Amino acid sequence: MKLKVLGAVVAVAAGVSLTSSGGAVAVGNEALTADLDTILADNALKGADVGLVVRDANSGEVIYTRQSSRRSQVASNLKLLTTTTALDLLGPDYRWKTELVSSGTRSGSALNGDLALRGGGDPTMSRLRYQQLADTLKASGVTTVNGSLVVDDTKFDAQPYGSGWAWDDEPYSYSAETSALTLSPDAKFSAGTVVVRVKPGAAAGAPVVVTTEPANDHVQVVSTATTGNAGISVEREHGTNRIFVSGSTSVETTALSTVKDPTGLVTSVFQKALQASGITVTGGVKRQKAPAGAAVLATDTSITLGELVKPLLKDSNNMLAEVLVKTAGGSFTNGVNQLSTKWAGLGVDPNAVEVFDGSGMSRLDQFSPDDLTSVLVKAKTKPWFSAWQASLPVAGVDGTLVNRMKNTPAAGNVKAKTGSLSGVSGLSGYVTTQAGRELVFSLVQNNVLLFNSPKSIEDRIAVRLASDGGQVPQVQSVPQQRKAPAQERVVVPAKERFDVECSWIGTC
Repeated sequence: MKLKVLGAVVAVAAGVSLTSSGGAVAVGNEALTADLDTILADNALKGADVGLVVRDANSGEVIYTRQSSRRSQVASNLKLLTTTTALDLLGPDYRWKTELVSSGTRSGSALNGDLALRGGGDPTMSRLRYQQLADTLKASGVTTVNGSLVVDDTKFDAQPYGSGWAWDDEPYSYSAETSALTLSPDAKFSAGTVVVRVKPGAAAGAPVVVTTEPANDHVQVVSTATTGNAGISVEREHGTNRIFVSGSTSVETTALSTVKDPTGLVTSVFQKALQASGITVTGGVKRQKAPAGAAVLATDTSITLGELVKPLLKDSNNMLAEVLVKTAGGSFTNGVNQLSTKWAGLGVDPNAVEVFDGSGMSRLDQFSPDDLTSVLVKAKTKPWFSAWQASLPVAGVDGTLVNRMKNTPAAGNVKAKTGSLSGVSGLSGYVTTQAGRELVFSLVQNNVLLFNSPKSIEDRIAVRLASDGGQVPQVQSVPQQRKAPAQERVVVPAKERFDVECSWIGTC
């Protein structure tokens, strides 16, 4: 599958020469050019494919470039494109709706006809909000539904994953299925997952107690875990909803597990909500489109897109990014095509890139540092820019940059999007020099080796840009570590433990 594509051509300021392999020297900035060349000559990058471009954030003038027009995988840096084009296409005030509708008739406390739960794709829905929908129906006087519960997730197509996603990532929360009916069990909007909570037994060697949040009949927990100190493993079996818990623990332990078919999870949770509200449904469950013209009985409305962008970018939330794509067009293919109609307004020219999803998880995505900085420059002209920029991780302060570049001129200064996949690392965003000049930059590294610390290269470059006009300190990247409460241990997936975004595995 090949989608409609757009790309970028970076304008070259007078007096600056761009090359595909070397640096571009801007008049009076020879020291910066030399320092960036030195960083990129690090032996850790031997054999890697690296592109870097630095531009003036307001004029777009190119200050430095090295292989910046070359396309490669940019991982979660692609979320810069997804969020900006979604804001342009849908508007920052866009909200998602989840509705209870029916074409039935009322007779006292009975609703004679089917009750339909119609999903609009809201990735922030929770067990509590589904309960509130049921409570609203009960408050209207309905206690019996003489019909079926219709579950309508037809707002999105049935393709759960983007093309080019890795099948063996499926158990992990950063690779959940996208559905028009879903829920998030936590405050970070980890849509399409459940919390697996493991509590130790009464004595060493005793079986642990495992529960899921929210409670549901959709997943099956298979536990052989005992009370001890060997460590816990929580992993969903590929292609099923069986979650295997093994090992041992003496403290309360939690993990996020994806589910197969989030609509089925919502169905189970909503059935329990109806029961808790004292509403009886006499028929079974049907999956189909709600009838056209059905009366709306209860509505839940999400936060705005402008508000959703903050957790999406700060935590590099893949599922929120994919919801933007499907909201735009109903499917990954149509959604990307719809979003692409706004790319030209963000400085990205046609037919120079390939995009297959919204998060950058696809190994088929092809984008360049030039494209990314074009988006960063043009975004400054948009009415939603201030709130969008404030949603980017800030070095040493929050998001996926919380543990990086602390105690340097970049701390509290660099606002940038990280990107992490096996063999891929990137950092693109804004920085203000000590001389007061605002710059945009994009560094994308492909075919990098994890033990060569690609993120330390990114940090050195960002700190050098922040220090332009001042003394350049040594950069010491802080290891990604999560400080969990003493009584709770969080399970970190064994696969790709350190070459994914730190927020995906709870290490930042």
